Amino acid sequence: MTESVEGGRDAEAVSKFVESFAAQLVEAGMQRMAARVFAALLSSDAGVMTSVELGEQLQISPAAVSGAVRYLAQTRMVSREREPGSRRERYRVHGDQWYEAMTNREAIIKRWESALREGVNSLGVDTPAGRRMAETLAFFEFMEGELAAMMERWRVRRQQMFEV
Repeated sequence: MTESVEGGRDAEAVSKFVESFAAQLVEAGMQRMAARVFAALLSSDAGVMTSVELGEQLQISPAAVSGAVRYLAQTRMVSREREPGSRRERYRVHGDQWYEAMTNREAIIKRWESALREGVNSLGVDTPAGRRMAETLAFFEFMEGELAAMMERWRVRRQQMFEV
């Protein structure tokens, strides 16, 4: 007999999903523990778990949970909150976590643009390195504009689909 988890779901099936999705995230470049913690939170009906709950579900140490959550919080994929009346933290994944993560990427792209602009000025636009730098800068400027427009279209679509 398979153990059940919240909502009467099959714990083994949930575990398989968590590990499978985490593997996809790792392949895309996310840290392994962060990917596992994110997948566990995402698959939780409440979308919120404590360090102890994550450790038990994933069979990892509190230190591993802490490191994973630190990374996920920095990338805005999860948020930390205090349990009411307790000093314990809970970690929450939101429905718009991908939007938040992409918004964070916009800020990174702006910083890269600034550095690239400085590189173009330092190297000289007429040098081979300066031209490569200018092309890279133009790419990121293009991506920033496209990303902003895409994010606006997503806000409208999300509202139509999920906030009716």
